[in-house]
Amino acid sequence: MRIKTYTRHLLAAIVVAVPIAAAGVASAQTPLTLTGTASVQGPTGSGSRPVTIRIDKFVPDAERDALIAVIKAGKPADTLKALTAKPDIGYVDAGGGTKTPIKFAYARSTGDGRLITFVTAQPLAFLNPGAAAKAKEGFTLALGLLVLTSQNTGDGELSPAAKVRIDDKGAVVTEEYSAEVVRLLKIAPVK
Repeated sequence: MRIKTYTRHLLAAIVVAVPIAAAGVASAQTPLTLTGTASVQGPTGSGSRPVTIRIDKFVPDAERDALIAVIKAGKPADTLKALTAKPDIGYVDAGGGTKTPIKFAYARSTGDGRLITFVTAQPLAFLNPGAAAKAKEGFTLALGLLVLTSQNTGDGELSPAAKVRIDDKGAVVTEEYSAEVVRLLKIAPVK
């Protein structure tokens, strides 16, 4: 099983699943600034760059549920509109000094760590190693997943340009612009 498929299912589990002690995790550790490396490898090329993720606030369950309802309606333009209307609650800087606002961040406890999902209302980049990258219609979001220890270290994955929908079983499914997996490596807190 490819890690990208794993991420899709894990993102669905995080966003849709009933949280376990998420409120305590969410409020206890913000703001949170993390750094790491975004790395992508493909058959026609590879690359990496530093990444900074800043989360000032995690959304409560009610906001998560409201966003899921918009996604379930099946109108991507409405999902984008709902995210765009939300206040900025952090940013992602993928190494170019451009801070793309985070509109949704959700944390879920995993025992001694947590899973964090974050979403922007615009793509970070259109990645296609070895070829000219250009926009494709509908890939209007960026989604990230971090798997962190209690010390806020870990790894994750990033979909820098994606679509999101609900499948016939009620799971959140992402469609990525690129077939290549963007790994977030050596994630650590800024001290």
